[in-house]
Amino acid sequence: MPKDARATSGPAHVAIIMDGNGRWAQKRGRPRLFGHHAGARRVREIVEACPDLGVKYLTIFAFSTENWKRTQTEVAGLMSLFRKYIEREAKALIQNGVRVRFIGDRIRLDEKLVTLMDELELLTASNDLIHLTIALNYGGRDEVTRAAKRLAFEIEQGRLTHDEVDAETLSRFLDTHVLPDPDLVIRTSGEARISNFLLWQSAYAEYEFVDTLWPDFTRAEFARVLANYGGRERRFGAVPA
Repeated sequence: MPKDARATSGPAHVAIIMDGNGRWAQKRGRPRLFGHHAGARRVREIVEACPDLGVKYLTIFAFSTENWKRTQTEVAGLMSLFRKYIEREAKALIQNGVRVRFIGDRIRLDEKLVTLMDELELLTASNDLIHLTIALNYGGRDEVTRAAKRLAFEIEQGRLTHDEVDAETLSRFLDTHVLPDPDLVIRTSGEARISNFLLWQSAYAEYEFVDTLWPDFTRAEFARVLANYGGRERRFGAVPA
């Protein structure tokens, strides 16, 4: 695909629900964590593909607020994987012009992981080629609840009145307040659910559900999904003239 083929018709912000790591591993007779490690390696390929495909913003769903229900072994393994990913990928992310942000509630995460997250955000703060947002201990309802609490506190402190509260005001209190809303949300693995991901922000996003398990989701398939998006008519509730 030509380098600028997606620049005008493709989505600027793509969000991905990276599903299927566990099933990918089980099909190979391996533990679920083997699939999560394979999925982490796939992230690098997709991030590196973004500039040529015209994607400026990429948001990935790494760990949900509901994922704590998984076995203690799997959760501990995932937390270790997140720490190793940051340590291993930090240099490449910095050099490749990737700005990294994390969204979600950090309260429940261990101190070492949060420190690494803070450091990576700081080290990449001046990058602007790609904006990679990683949703970690994230849930859409949790995010809106936390935003509403902060908004209520501002009203309580007299810095806002209830008459000033509208959709734009609430958006300023979301984790993603510095990001544009996603144009396209992709979910891999054949499941057709949004799983509490970017509920507010995806009000007018296009959705693409693909059967491919995340560790098998290649750059070529990513490009194909983006090409499908380019053929859609987006009216945002209006009637075409």
